[in-house]
Amino acid sequence: MIRLTNVVKEYSNGTKALNGLNLEIKDGEFVFMVGPSGSGKSTVIKLLTGEVVPTEGRVMVNGFSLNNIEEWQIPYLRRTIGIIFQDFRLIEKKSVYDNMLFAMRVVGASPREIKKRIPYVLKLVGLENKASRLPDELSGGEQQRVAIARALVNNPVTIIADEPTGNLDPARSLEIMTLLKKINELGTTVLVVTHEKALVDRFDERVVMLERGRVVGDGVGKYKVKANA
Repeated sequence: MIRLTNVVKEYSNGTKALNGLNLEIKDGEFVFMVGPSGSGKSTVIKLLTGEVVPTEGRVMVNGFSLNNIEEWQIPYLRRTIGIIFQDFRLIEKKSVYDNMLFAMRVVGASPREIKKRIPYVLKLVGLENKASRLPDELSGGEQQRVAIARALVNNPVTIIADEPTGNLDPARSLEIMTLLKKINELGTTVLVVTHEKALVDRFDERVVMLERGRVVGDGVGKYKVKANA
């Protein structure tokens, strides 16, 4: 469960990124978050991952309160969240398998868990035959699949995808979004932050629109008319 209640975020330079934002995402939902540059999307992601704390309001993520979370708790919070970035952020000198192995070792996974989980996730994303490849031996779409696999490998409750198709052509973008939908259907909550309106409109899913740090639209299907503020 993700819940942001009357959240204000003002940075030290005086920029007010969020202005009384309210948002709730239930376990198992698939949600697109859209909005123009500067609308607050990136700040929402930073709040959800514990990178920043709210100036005002309350942020709850998977049972953790981000208002008063202790530093030692942040790794435990982040184990419940898998992050997918636009630029993949793979370790270039490590194979597909070793990129995933690294992610599991960081959280202290046992050899038994590693042996079982990595092949399962690679098969899920369609890369079971690419485990020994290096990132630069893969296409852009395949690299993003590795990034998705790495985000999934520790079995998070929630996946947050930040512009996951920004570096891909339309056909690969659709493949990646379809894969994220498949992951959601297996029970994982998925939040996709994107500016690709045409891609969002191909899926009959909840769309949350931000503008000037507030939710101005929230509904299922195509971009919604602004909500009454």
